[in-house]
Amino acid sequence: MPQPYPQFSAPAGVGAQEPFELSWELFGELCRVLALQVARDYAPELVVGVARAGVLPAVIIASILRIDFFCMKISRREGDEIVREQPQVLSAAPPQAAGRRVLLVDEITTSGDTMRLALAAVRSVAPAEVRTATCFVRTGGYRPDFFALESDATIVFPWDRQVLEEGELVLNPAYRAGK
Repeated sequence: MPQPYPQFSAPAGVGAQEPFELSWELFGELCRVLALQVARDYAPELVVGVARAGVLPAVIIASILRIDFFCMKISRREGDEIVREQPQVLSAAPPQAAGRRVLLVDEITTSGDTMRLALAAVRSVAPAEVRTATCFVRTGGYRPDFFALESDATIVFPWDRQVLEEGELVLNPAYRAGK
């Protein structure tokens, strides 16, 4: 499906091996771009965000579009640890999606495993239509209906850069080796 706005690429010098540190300002702009794309080509009646991180762009997009927001949880993790190879649906799709046009939102799409599970879960409640959106899409991976930036870089999201340890904000252990 052709995109109504040009897609961004990661900044010059950011390759697959270098992390791309996303600021809150750029994250907000990516959400605005997604909301504009969606508004131009689709008229969703509600937004469903995939928890955990997908709820952040989803709630912003829903607020910009002035429509209802719901969430569902799909994960490979328990707490901070990856405990399963494939993601699993941990909470059902909202029943409010039945018979309505739905925009399903996650923060990033790589293999598409999470988005496919989310689509199946949302479709199980019989929406009128469902389309997908993410801030980032991995080159050559699953392609959502709407996305703002395509990159092979490791994306460091602003909410993930620092984490709470023993009551203090510290650099996320996942990024300590590289910085």
